[in-house]
Amino acid sequence: MPRLGAMLTVVRGGSGGRSEVATGTFTGQAWRDLLMAPKDGVAVGNVFFEPCSRTHWHSHVGGQLLIIVAGEGYVGEEAQTVTVRAGDMVWTPPGVRHWHGASNDRYLLHTAVTVGDTAWEQAVTEAEYGGGH
Repeated sequence: MPRLGAMLTVVRGGSGGRSEVATGTFTGQAWRDLLMAPKDGVAVGNVFFEPCSRTHWHSHVGGQLLIIVAGEGYVGEEAQTVTVRAGDMVWTPPGVRHWHGASNDRYLLHTAVTVGDTAWEQAVTEAEYGGGH
């Protein structure tokens, strides 16, 4: 029988280090806090997007759960872009190409639970960002 301590990992609040500017795969100004470094293929982090900022197009090998903590933003995929607000959750299945970010005039704070590696692509154009909402 396995020991209980061998099965659990406790991640203490406030142990993630400093916030860092999200660069390279973002348009506009965004900040991120790593809450749990990748462990067993899962990573957890908070991302704060200033108005109009957003990720580039990307997909995740095992999918991604976004928990909208505060503000308002958009999550887009090939067929549609939806508005999300505090309290909403969005599941993106494995391999689905998508992006997410703040609305035009509000910030967005979300917690991202990412499964597996992320495949980053090109920036979301102004037309793609502005369409569908």
